[in-house]
Amino acid sequence: MTKITRTRALFNDMLNLPRGKYVPPDVAAGGAIGFARGAFAVSYDRDLVTVPGSEFFNGVPDMELVLDAERRKGWQVGTEIALGDLYANDAPFGLCQRGAVKRAVQDWEALGYSPMIGLETEAFIFQKDEDGVWRPYDTLGGFVYSTGPEGDPKGVMDDIWEAAYAADIPIESMNGEFDNGQFELTMRFDTAVKACDDAFLMRTMAREIGLKKGLLLTFMPKPVPDRGGSGLHVNFSFNDKDGNNAIAPDGELSDLAKHCVAGLIEHHPALAGMLATTVNSYDRLNPGGLAGYWANWAEDHRLVTTRTSSKSPKSARLEHRMADCATSPYQAVASVLQAARLGYTNKLPLQPAEDLDGWENVREKRHVPSGLDKSLNALDQDVELRNAIGTLYCDALLYLKRDEFKRLIGKSVDEVRDFYLPFV
Repeated sequence: MTKITRTRALFNDMLNLPRGKYVPPDVAAGGAIGFARGAFAVSYDRDLVTVPGSEFFNGVPDMELVLDAERRKGWQVGTEIALGDLYANDAPFGLCQRGAVKRAVQDWEALGYSPMIGLETEAFIFQKDEDGVWRPYDTLGGFVYSTGPEGDPKGVMDDIWEAAYAADIPIESMNGEFDNGQFELTMRFDTAVKACDDAFLMRTMAREIGLKKGLLLTFMPKPVPDRGGSGLHVNFSFNDKDGNNAIAPDGELSDLAKHCVAGLIEHHPALAGMLATTVNSYDRLNPGGLAGYWANWAEDHRLVTTRTSSKSPKSARLEHRMADCATSPYQAVASVLQAARLGYTNKLPLQPAEDLDGWENVREKRHVPSGLDKSLNALDQDVELRNAIGTLYCDALLYLKRDEFKRLIGKSVDEVRDFYLPFV
């Protein structure tokens, strides 16, 4: 057994970057690691932004990552992972993404239900050309559900699988997606916090494995204009107090499920401000695509935003398809769960299912706003959803992302891509 010589304390920030420190295991055993709240005030291009909650004009004081007692296995030699919750002034910190998920879980548990989450992620691999420019992975071929060297000649996915297995990161499936160099990595269903932790660690690990091979694994929503987009599908269900799946116990959507879908549709425009948080996200979200553009739903239909699956009472679930992986799994899950809860608690009626093809014909008229700025405005105006997710959290995200949008006004598609590519 390899000796553990260091602990890597990690948390996910609002830019979906893994922030952390390496510390000796005996220091981590103390239970908390200090960080400056200014970590939430740093933009992608390393400018400091006066984000609410960062206490920018109050000395940028400390916050603490209060560590879980249990350590996760790492993928670096001699390194364990410590995750935890952020605290400030001896109270849960309002900008903590993990805390937002825990609040959503508590809100649902107060209603008698426990959320279960399964996350599907998609990514492209890029390699540097002779001029040092990142270009799409030069694969021998590309086809949906490809496996093996034909779609991944350098064996990147093989290495990710082996590392995930060794680190107890539960990948359910992995395969080539629609385009050359594009892959899907699906995580197993679990409780909400555990599912988000697993997806966070998987993404961090996968990018680091790629970089060690001189490759860039990017979860950017639309890194290549003439190829498909990459999403983050949030699959969820609820266990009742007896541990039974409450989505479709009789083989048809329950009233609970119907109200949840209605809540997601009601808050559709504002959800875009939480789930599609880059300028590039809106190159992916278009009519006639396999992403969550329209405020609609249907059973087993990939051209709608909320796809339901009710045939099996045990595995029934709801699948929300708007988000992309520029958004952290924590933020995506917290937002979807809270919008669904508002539909349930307000007993919102469910509109008829989409019954047209979704490619060229659709009945729905409401859709995602046309850009990041408009989606942020929709989020700002949806007070009910903002209060449910966390007012300080949403205020901080709005400030950070509005600043980001201003930086990219007038930039070309390539300039926008180059801005995000190293980070997303």
